[in-house]
Amino acid sequence: MLRFLLVRIASAIPVLIILSIVTFAIIQAPPGDYADYIRSQLINQSGASFAQADEQAQAYRIAHGLDQPMVIQYFNWIKGIVTQGDFGYSMFYNKPVADVVAERLPRTLALALVCHIFASVLGIGFGIWAATRQYSWIDSLLSGISFLGMTVPRFLMALIIVYLLVFQFNVSEIGSFFSPQFGGAPWSFAKFLDLVSHVWPVVAIATFGGLAYNMRVMRGNLLDTLNAQYVETARAKGLSGGAVVMRHAVPNALHPLVMYQGVVLPYMLTGEIETAIIFSLPTVGPAIVGSMAIGDVYVTATFMMVLSATLIVGNIIADMLLAMLDPRVRQYAGA
Repeated sequence: MLRFLLVRIASAIPVLIILSIVTFAIIQAPPGDYADYIRSQLINQSGASFAQADEQAQAYRIAHGLDQPMVIQYFNWIKGIVTQGDFGYSMFYNKPVADVVAERLPRTLALALVCHIFASVLGIGFGIWAATRQYSWIDSLLSGISFLGMTVPRFLMALIIVYLLVFQFNVSEIGSFFSPQFGGAPWSFAKFLDLVSHVWPVVAIATFGGLAYNMRVMRGNLLDTLNAQYVETARAKGLSGGAVVMRHAVPNALHPLVMYQGVVLPYMLTGEIETAIIFSLPTVGPAIVGSMAIGDVYVTATFMMVLSATLIVGNIIADMLLAMLDPRVRQYAGA
């Protein structure tokens, strides 16, 4: 198993390098940079002439290396990461990019993991429930819920909830994790409840999409497995229906969902990102959109690299889980 893990990690390094190159190239492709943003701000807000604003913008571009070719900027960025753990300097936030990531990434990961746990537990449970009651009203109801979860855009659900909260229920605290009285207070049960009252729409929307997928896949796989010959043999031996389902059918029906874990964390992150942008929560999503809009390239590149890394880590975890679940994978890998 250790050899299997080391091989997967080694094979992931070239993929991460390629992803970093492609990400940096895509971010740099549109015209303009942060110096152009400074120039527009000087003209629109300070009343400076174009010549004065452009002079200051050029000076800023030279001082921060934005005048160098894209290849040089990329290698300087990678060199800082490898040798010093330096992801660059955020021009908009006026602080190291690592500090910006440290502020926003833990919140995003925490929300994504909570959504993933809810989506997995509820989706798999509902999928088993629907498959064991095929063509009943329960199966029809759960199938309808799954269809809605997979087809309705998450940003649309977020907009509907924002409209209801603001215009129908007069909720004013949108765009924060805590109410003002709990902002700097130590953790307590009251503060936890306040946090839940602020983030439940994001958790509900991101969970709904993952739940729908898990339920649909689990139902279909379990129906196929229940018709397998070894399941019929287990029934013929006199095992109860619950034992046949939970001990023989469900473990084999879980294989596709285990492999899905390789992409589920980036999927949950993007689900959180979409809804967090609508709710203006201080997480990764608004930071990515805002940094791309103003040309804060190192913030955008670092966050995109983080999302790429979660995809790679998720695939490694999925491979390990599948190897633990299926002895054939361990035998094939030589573990």
